[in-house]
Amino acid sequence: MTDFTPRPAQEAILQYRHGTMGVSAVPGSGKTWTLSRLAADLIMSGALDENQEILIVTLTNSAVDNFAARIDGFLAEADTRPLLPYYRVRTLHGLAHDIVRERPELVGLDAAFQIIDEREADRIRNQVANAWLSEYPYELDEYLNPELDDSRLDWVRREQLPKLMLGIALSFIRTAKDMQRSPDEIEQQLENLPLPLPLAAMGAAMYRDYQRALAYRGAVDFDDLIRLALAALRSDDDLLARLQFQWPYILEDEAQDSSKLQQEILTQLAGPAMNWVRVGDPNQAIFESFTTANPKYLRQFVAQADYPRNLPNSGRSTQSIMDLANYLIDWSRDEHPLEDVRNALAEPYIEPTPAGDPQPNPIDQPEAIHLVETKYSADAEIQAVADSLERWLPEHPDDTVAVLVPRNTRGFLLNDELRKRGIEPVDNLLRSSSSTRQTAGALGNILAYLSDPGAARKMATVYRVWRRAERENADAWAIVEATAKILQGCAHVEDFLAPAPGMDWLDSLGEQVDSVELEQLEEFRAILRHWQKTIELPIDQMVLTLSQEIFTEPNDLAIAHKLAVLLRRLHMSNPEWNLPELTSELVVIAKNERRFLGFSDDDSGFDPEKYRGQVVIATIHKAKGLEWDRVYLMSVNNYDYPSGMAYDSYISERWFIRDRLNLEAETLAQLRVAFGNDAYEWYEAGAPTEAARLEYVRERLRLLYVGITRARSELVITWNSGRNGEQQPAIPLVALQAFWKSKGVWE
Repeated sequence: MTDFTPRPAQEAILQYRHGTMGVSAVPGSGKTWTLSRLAADLIMSGALDENQEILIVTLTNSAVDNFAARIDGFLAEADTRPLLPYYRVRTLHGLAHDIVRERPELVGLDAAFQIIDEREADRIRNQVANAWLSEYPYELDEYLNPELDDSRLDWVRREQLPKLMLGIALSFIRTAKDMQRSPDEIEQQLENLPLPLPLAAMGAAMYRDYQRALAYRGAVDFDDLIRLALAALRSDDDLLARLQFQWPYILEDEAQDSSKLQQEILTQLAGPAMNWVRVGDPNQAIFESFTTANPKYLRQFVAQADYPRNLPNSGRSTQSIMDLANYLIDWSRDEHPLEDVRNALAEPYIEPTPAGDPQPNPIDQPEAIHLVETKYSADAEIQAVADSLERWLPEHPDDTVAVLVPRNTRGFLLNDELRKRGIEPVDNLLRSSSSTRQTAGALGNILAYLSDPGAARKMATVYRVWRRAERENADAWAIVEATAKILQGCAHVEDFLAPAPGMDWLDSLGEQVDSVELEQLEEFRAILRHWQKTIELPIDQMVLTLSQEIFTEPNDLAIAHKLAVLLRRLHMSNPEWNLPELTSELVVIAKNERRFLGFSDDDSGFDPEKYRGQVVIATIHKAKGLEWDRVYLMSVNNYDYPSGMAYDSYISERWFIRDRLNLEAETLAQLRVAFGNDAYEWYEAGAPTEAARLEYVRERLRLLYVGITRARSELVITWNSGRNGEQQPAIPLVALQAFWKSKGVWE
């Protein structure tokens, strides 16, 4: 890190000391490095009192650990390193959790409130959606395609509507919470309107039942955390003043994906001083459809900031790939056939790094850009990409390569084809893993026992953890459970762990356990004796030592490493904490309350450099922030990348809904207009669908831009004609092909 000299654009940002600064950063411009360095510089400048921190807010869970590691690295290089970290890195949800935990009673929560995870929340939404359909089986008939015959209609009601309703329930509940409206408020407002808004009433009913289910569990969901955090800040001036003092500087990463609520929370925390830096790339805002995020908040902030800045230099890609990305900005802004979406992309352009930069751009290879015109069928495109990879891989064993798809389904098909050919692709960016809680729970149970070694109940729990691999076998697990119950009945644990002569508790078991289980218990005793010696180690070394003995999967070991780092930082910040207090933090993570402290579905993070010579398959959304030497973009047709033309179709418009209505968009529009000033009169069926199309077109343009900018040196873009052979190449792809031909470079 010490060898890296900031570029002029980075240096301009590092000069910041107060006020508002808005930064537009292109892909690969080093914004994480720059923000981390700025945080370290502010800490070392003496700008903080002993009880103050730099607050860093980022979008993704994987970025939290990255920021902390970089800041720690910069602070370690300082001549006089501060004793305390003096910074806190959080996702928005992690920050909201910290705020709500300060005073849960302010927002009507019990101190022991629980946070349900996405899987449980989805299960509850599915229940309430199906319950509504059961109670009102014909309520949506007026929105169904009138050409459906009776048998088809029954099938749609049975198989299709439940899936659609689940999506509507999610979007409605999330939007209502972003509007800070309760079910009672919405239902009351709808009753006061002169004419009905049936879709909004439907959404409100599901919202009401969903919140009742949460209340029954004494729980909140992740969206509740955000609205409740803002409510807490607004309801307690002392709490707000204390947090404003604690966090005199706010550095916000990935601000292009900020929501209105996120902006309001950070505005409250920034207070009158407004020492707030927002960094992001509006051109990479790809999480907007039916979420509450919008890149307009960053654009407005940059335009009004005391210090507007750009990070335009990127050493990631060749000049040819940068030229393609920059041309896409120009074309979408000046030539897109729909004027209403010409604001999807904007400057700054991507510029190469300056001469002498330690991260020079790769040597340009215009011939490595392939914008394929061939009209493939859906199956033929899979075959063509597989053929290309089969030729390319043997000649490039040390290079990285990825195939990026718009949706998981397409990636799974390619995955199957490559496996048939004896190529083992890396597809863990298609599949998600939620093992953080289990890993934290396993370690937490062991530490809980080691902090209270005389507790037979905790010892029995550790036995279950030790034998957890047998859960898959019902018969074997029943034996484990029976043995654990026997352990739990051990009146004097020392008679098991360190018995005096003639006092071995195992000898007293007799026929309660067979010889195999007795052998297991003897081995378990030896393990516990060994683990007890680890309590003499620092907490991070203790966790790492234990994890090496109980985990074998790389993912679990990677999570354990992150947990060890987290506990080390907590101990540094709270040196008076002992093992019980640190163990309680693992319990909190295992209970899902710290789900957003830096642990994501892709818990172990992903480093393309570890997969040289292997094919990585990912969606473009999952690939954001990553880069490969060679990138394939598949399915760039007018279904996956529509441009608003009359012949385009949209994934959110179901074939069984009349007039190509987007029922999700129509429902949200009814909710929003219900709270406007006479806004009800503005609602017209179909208008929200048109608006949703335009927003989707904008997002897909940005998605294509993100896909292109994942490539370092080589880029292949293909398209297919779809399931029915009706799809055309996406209009932006046609424009890029024409541009590339005009440069005189074509295959």
